[in-house]
Amino acid sequence: MGGRGPHANYPLVSKPYLRLTHPLVRDGERLRRASWDEALERAASGLRDARDRGGTRTFGMFSCSKATNEMNYIAQKFARTVLASNNIDSCNRT
Repeated sequence: MGGRGPHANYPLVSKPYLRLTHPLVRDGERLRRASWDEALERAASGLRDARDRGGTRTFGMFSCSKATNEMNYIAQKFARTVLASNNIDSCNRT
């Protein structure tokens, strides 16, 4: 979540023709259309590779004070359980 919270992407909501309707994956220098299964597997594989190279300290999560409590809870839960990282911060103290 950015500094504007859940409304940060309002232009994309008001102009749905600007939104991607399918996932894209990179093959070399090109982006190509892919299935959701392939795109999610590539994302998971990239996270696993980064964790294997740098350990759990490789990851961090930054959340926004303008997000709901539920969104912040999910962000910290994802960081701790999926990424195995305690590197969680927010802009609450600024």
